[in-house]
Amino acid sequence: MQNLGEIIRAHITLHGPMSIETYWNLCLSHPEHGYYIKKDPLGVAGDFTTSPEISQLFGEMIGIWAVNKWQEMGCPSAINLVECGPGRGTLMADLLRIAAMIPDFDAALQVHLVEMSPFLRQKQREALGEKNVIWHNDLSSVPSDDPLLIIGNEFLDALPIRQYVFVDGVWRERVITTIGEELGFSIGSKIESADFPAAQQNDIFEASLVRDRVFLTMCQKIKLSKGSILMIDYGHDQVSMGNSFQAVMNHQFSNVLENQGHADLTSHIDFARLKFISEHERLLSSIWSQNSFLIEMGIVQRAAQLRASATLPQQEEIDAALFRLLDIGQMGDLFKVIEVNT
Repeated sequence: MQNLGEIIRAHITLHGPMSIETYWNLCLSHPEHGYYIKKDPLGVAGDFTTSPEISQLFGEMIGIWAVNKWQEMGCPSAINLVECGPGRGTLMADLLRIAAMIPDFDAALQVHLVEMSPFLRQKQREALGEKNVIWHNDLSSVPSDDPLLIIGNEFLDALPIRQYVFVDGVWRERVITTIGEELGFSIGSKIESADFPAAQQNDIFEASLVRDRVFLTMCQKIKLSKGSILMIDYGHDQVSMGNSFQAVMNHQFSNVLENQGHADLTSHIDFARLKFISEHERLLSSIWSQNSFLIEMGIVQRAAQLRASATLPQQEEIDAALFRLLDIGQMGDLFKVIEVNT
């Protein structure tokens, strides 16, 4: 029985060098060996910890944002709330705790979760209890008949990229090939019409047609139904060069060409690109740092409320979580937030 590494090497032997996009899809989504198909990647026992797992404060702030957007819409009696890549359901559970404080908002919500992992779907069922939830494999089946709120935390970074290298005055794709028994990077074919920034020798530029398509679908859906998008992820708000392709395993960085199907693959998000896509669709968009967004939503005040009735160890835990979410040297500036409105 072949492991995923052997399957990838056999594919390269048969078809030639492989794009990073193809490699990424195989590593994360292979129907038998894919990372997101066969395991729960989150938490202490997993490979990484996301903001909702750090503190309930994070999901509650997204809940406040959602309530504000519903109110700006005129408090419609029905609204579709869509979370992309909902992990264990922690963010949505915390959001719905805020929703329960606003009975009309809570009654208006129909929750939709875009999730491909059977393991994580089960975790989401457990986290959300009796709440009526509709699951989707992708955005195509999400309805557009009622106003729409689409949220996602560390969703877009799971979508594959391609990389391009500027060599001797032209752009060529960076590909994966076999070097003996191992995998390695190589320079592939010339890109004939690359609309990329000015570059110097050996500069690497990352692009993701998949992310572009998914984000464009979000934009088109809120145009049809009226609504808003909120995406939170690590990345940059200016077009930039560099290699951000990385693998994470057991809470540590791993070689991207090893541990196929056992490590998460990710890269930084080009928020300037997302803003361009939304504005091309004649939508209004703004980019925040995570620090600025969470403070604007009232995270400091909510933390003070929780501290007031907490034990000393609980207070220390709240303070540590707040520091990790907000500090510029932690997640506060590395993580960006894009909000798109009709």
